[in-house]
Amino acid sequence: MINLTINGKKITAQEGSTILEAARANGIDIPTLCYDKAVEVYGACGLCVVEAEGIPKLLRSCSAKAAEGMVINTESPRVVRSRKIAMELLMSAHDGDCVAPCQLNCPAKTDCQGYVGLIANGEYDAAIKLIKNKIPLPASIGRVCPHPCEKACRRKNVDEPINIAQLKAFAADIDLKSDSYLPDLMVRSGKKVAVIGGGPAGLAAAYYLNILGHSVTVYDMMEKMGGMLRYGIPQYRLPKEILDKEISLIEKSGVKLVNNVKLGKDFTIASLKEENDAVIVAVGAWQSSSMRTPGEELQGVYGGIDFLRAVIKGKAPEIGERAVICGGGNTAMDACRTAVRLGAKEVYVVYRRTRAEMPADKLEIDEAEEEGVVYKFLTNPISFNGEDGKVKSITLQIMELGEPDASGRRSPVPVEGKTEEIAVDSVILAIGQKLVQGDVNELKLNGRGNIEADPDFFTTSIEGVFAIGDATNRGASIAIEAIGEADRCAKAVDAYLNGQAFDTRVPYISKRDEKAIDYSAREKCDRIEPKVLAPEIRNKSFDEVSLGFTEEEAKAEASRCLECGCREYYKCKLLKVAQRYDIDPSRFEGEMPQRYTRDANAFIERNPAKCILCGLCVRSCREVMDIHALGLMGRGFKTEPSPAFALPLDQTKCSNCGLCVQLCPTGALTERSALQKQVPLDEEYTEQMIEIDGQKASVLVARYNGKIIRVIPNDAVSRNAGLTREQLLEKLR
Repeated sequence: MINLTINGKKITAQEGSTILEAARANGIDIPTLCYDKAVEVYGACGLCVVEAEGIPKLLRSCSAKAAEGMVINTESPRVVRSRKIAMELLMSAHDGDCVAPCQLNCPAKTDCQGYVGLIANGEYDAAIKLIKNKIPLPASIGRVCPHPCEKACRRKNVDEPINIAQLKAFAADIDLKSDSYLPDLMVRSGKKVAVIGGGPAGLAAAYYLNILGHSVTVYDMMEKMGGMLRYGIPQYRLPKEILDKEISLIEKSGVKLVNNVKLGKDFTIASLKEENDAVIVAVGAWQSSSMRTPGEELQGVYGGIDFLRAVIKGKAPEIGERAVICGGGNTAMDACRTAVRLGAKEVYVVYRRTRAEMPADKLEIDEAEEEGVVYKFLTNPISFNGEDGKVKSITLQIMELGEPDASGRRSPVPVEGKTEEIAVDSVILAIGQKLVQGDVNELKLNGRGNIEADPDFFTTSIEGVFAIGDATNRGASIAIEAIGEADRCAKAVDAYLNGQAFDTRVPYISKRDEKAIDYSAREKCDRIEPKVLAPEIRNKSFDEVSLGFTEEEAKAEASRCLECGCREYYKCKLLKVAQRYDIDPSRFEGEMPQRYTRDANAFIERNPAKCILCGLCVRSCREVMDIHALGLMGRGFKTEPSPAFALPLDQTKCSNCGLCVQLCPTGALTERSALQKQVPLDEEYTEQMIEIDGQKASVLVARYNGKIIRVIPNDAVSRNAGLTREQLLEKLR
């Protein structure tokens, strides 16, 4: 044995071992992507470099021998600089998406590709578990979310985006009809958290904190929990029976729910702080925004969310036969479609831009029109005119589109001297909502009149009090945004309760250049929409409009997914090292060495664009399996691992042992997904023990129709033995 020091730690190591082996034997991690005990040292990646006292150059620890008295530093500034450059060079030539664009664009970072793929395979239980990692109310959110995930879906570049939101609702509805899934809870911490507000933000925060082991109580001023999901979204879009079931599951998991109590009247933030270890303020935005238009005070002029809330509570206001809704968002769509259902014979939507600029969901815009709503685009109210204190007409300024505003939309400007007057019985102002400031006078507010909360840590002006959702910073947004904030806030609160630092660093991920993706070979396939009630039926009742997917429709729609994100994401060694340091591969941006392509047989998929030339696949195929199915083809920048003469894998001696897949650090070689497999396995790999030179060795075995089709060495003994597939099979017999 020899003595040496690594990172200030005195260790012993076997004489003749490399620095890397010595470090690993003593629990010290040195990153490497091209090293494996089963094959000869190659030293291709350059990541395992270390600095040794008295030696001027950096050493590759996979090949440099450890020597008596060596003093090694594996994380010196010089080492880190070298590794960062090596990683930036590797990642600059790595063409792949770690995560699908749909997931990146989801405010809650839901694994859309994952659950869509599971639905395509009929694995609905697994799909709902994956969804509930991020969304505690999936049946409700699936019905009402304006699906930013679909806006980023690359399928739109072929035909139309995947119907992700409806697929979420489909899986969640199946879950609600059976023994609904509840996540496992961590060991109870003894810490108590109070959440003020039972809307999507408050309920989600409580759900996550309960899972993390804390005791959580949610306080809400309304008769029932749900916030704007209950009191701001009509029954025909979100049946409250569905919402009730999902909230009851949160309560069943251990969250305490307290209704009919109001902040400032029944308790204060300070009083809750005295009784709890942390407080989360998620009070929402319950006040309709004003248009500051003359005549707003007239009888018959209602705020959008005030109107919707009254209808949902069974106290619908009198709107008469002619109703005008001002606004172009989803609240305006909810208001106009509700007005139709209340019996108004003429319902107009007044919007100052054109149909193309309306922020509302296109489906909502189209369905409202089918139900009889009339749009008056490029018009803007300049006065509400009354008689005896009641609104009688509305004067509209005719507009035209001018230059783009800060958001990129063209700004509407008045057409001088052109107006229009419409006779009305009621006006509904659906232009936004804001915080009731008197509810939160204990906290510091920003210039917009919202709670000032740190965007990363969600902390407020009071120690131990956090704030999320519509009441904070930018103001009201969509429910999935609130749920995403709740997830991050719960992690921040958990760190606070445990006295730990909360890491807000955004880890590096690889993204493909959208402009370089070729869709020409993709077959077009129409998007599937669930059937809906006919307009002449649905406009007379508050029954749910969408009838949802059938199982056949859901599986077919899910099968349209392009699977943009890497299936190896959770075990990718390349990504793990890339996220270890703050890297910027764009410094070396340029031509990619290989085209993004997929060559596959029944079991293995090969994508050379993701390859980093570690050589593990070529070496393991040659040195361990003695098959030589792969080699390094080409020279220099364009080199790639490939079968000889660029033959398909099926035309080589490849035995589908899977060892190359097991060793590949990047996802350049992967097992084909269950959706793609032409020959299904009877079961997953099973471990079996064999004897090699008197030592017990582990191998992984996969069978089809009772026949062993794959054998993979699974430990150092079986790998270092260098036995061929036939020799391993003989030992199994």
